[in-house]
Order: sequence, then C-alpha cells, then structure tokens
Amino acid sequence: MMDNFAQYPVVIQTLIATCFTWLITTFGALPALFFKKINKDILNIMLGFSAGVMVAASFFSLLSPAIALSEEMESVPWLATSGGFLVGGLFLKLTDMLLRRLKRTRSLSSGGRRTFLLVLSVTVHNIPEGLAIGVAFGAAALGISGATLVDAVMLALGIGIQNFPEGTAVAMPLLQQGMKRSRAFFWGQVSGAVEPVAGVLGVLLIGLVRPILPFVLAFAAGAMIYVVIDALIPGGSDGEGIVDGKLTMGAMLGFAIMMCLDVALG
Repeated sequence: MMDNFAQYPVVIQTLIATCFTWLITTFGALPALFFKKINKDILNIMLGFSAGVMVAASFFSLLSPAIALSEEMESVPWLATSGGFLVGGLFLKLTDMLLRRLKRTRSLSSGGRRTFLLVLSVTVHNIPEGLAIGVAFGAAALGISGATLVDAVMLALGIGIQNFPEGTAVAMPLLQQGMKRSRAFFWGQVSGAVEPVAGVLGVLLIGLVRPILPFVLAFAAGAMIYVVIDALIPGGSDGEGIVDGKLTMGAMLGFAIMMCLDVALG
C-alpha cells in the first residue's frame, strides 16, 4: 500500500474520477429509454471521437510518463514500456478468445448468451481503464517524473468521453433484441460500474508495484489501444473493412482536442 497516501485524498480523487466515467457510461445508455435505434452516422462520429481521445490519452497520460520514469530509474526505457504495451494488448486478446469460446457453449439461451457476452466484453474492457485512472492518480501523488494531476484528470476525462458511446453500444443492441427499455438501460450503464472498483484498486496497489510502474502504465495503454483497434474502429466500418470517413475525422478531432487540452493545462 502507499505510505498512508497522505492520507487518502488521492483515493478520494480516484473514486470521484472513476465515478465520473461510470456516470458518462450511464448517460450513453440513456437513448435506450427514448429511441429504438440511433443514426449510424452519429454513432460513427461518436466512435471515431472516442478512438482519437483514447489514443491521445494513452500516449500523453500513460506512455509518456512510463518512458520518463524508466529513464529516471536508469532502466532501458523501451524495454518496460514496449513490453507492457504488448502484454496489455495480449491480455485483452486472450480475454476476447475466452469470450468466443463461451459464445460456443449452450449454457445460456440464445438471447441470454448474447446479453451476457455483450455486457461482459464491455465490462472486461473497462477494467484496465479504471486501473489506468488509478495508476495515473497514484503516479502523480508519488511525484513520479512526467506524471501530473492534470494528466490524471485528462485521462479520466478522455476515458469518460469514450465511455458515452460504449453505454450506447451496449444498451441499443439489447433494446433491438426485444429487451425492455428499462432493462436495456440498466445493462448499458452497469458495464461501467467496474471502473470505480478497478480505479481504487489501482491506486492502492501502486506503492507495491512502483518498481514495475513503467510496465503497469504501458500495460494500461496497450489495453486501451487494443480496444480502439479491435472494437471502436471496426465498429465504424462498412463490413468490407473500409472505415467510414466520419469516424476518421471524429478520431482526428478527438485526438487534437485531447492534445490541445493536455498541452494547455499541463
């Protein structure tokens, strides 16, 4: 644990930040209470914007501090960061493979299995996001080079922004499968509930993992980039591998806004 963590304001900060990201997920699920479907162009812009925000947050708030800390610790900067980045992506890849195996089982009804897998997959993706926020706040509290409170806040903001279409992406398909509006909304927002738990866990354990913190920061970044490449960008394709132009421009805009905010506030 962290040395009483001066004493616990950073835990409260992390809890507030991750509850914010959960709240944005809840807002994303709200359309299920009012609409049967959402315009594809609007959804693509939202997905693209989320992708750009996550890429920017992964670099400015996670990878950059990880590289700076590696240099400060006089270790090989590229080794821990590239290793952690790849392992973070591999972790979610293995999780996806497990979910596909579950999909082939017959332990659930067809509709129940789809609901379970949809909610579980988004929830699993939210775990490293919560951990990333906790690690970012913890790294700032420890005074680690390159990690600041502003960076941690910007990371939480970026993850919150990308959580909005996630809530929509869970709730609307469930609604279209025939689920009641209230239940579709509930399952859409509940996928974000894991982030406060993961965030607090990340900030409490950071003292124990400080020697491998560059790896942990890069791991969180790799997991986030995997979500972008595996889920957000393909979600805006036309089925033949061609990404919608609105998603591309949304991604550029999201990255640019996060970069400007990080530079201006940092």
